[in-house]
Amino acid sequence: MPIIQSAKKALKSSKNKQVFNIRRKTVMKDTLKELRTLVKEGKKEEAAKLLPKAQKALDKAAKRGVIKKNTASRKKSRLAKAIAK
Repeated sequence: MPIIQSAKKALKSSKNKQVFNIRRKTVMKDTLKELRTLVKEGKKEEAAKLLPKAQKALDKAAKRGVIKKNTASRKKSRLAKAIAK
């Protein structure tokens, strides 16, 4: 446990950020999983409607540093390619 006051504040801040990052990551993963299942089932129209939501989740995760920018870009590209296929 931190003893110094600034270290205590940093710990509290770190825990709050961790909560946000975990929430953002789970939203992203759930959306991607849902989209992939729709593509596997052949429901292209529903998957196409869900694509903007998935892209938004990826962009937010990349913006906050949960995933890297290129990773988000790659995932968005592969999702769009899978739907168009």
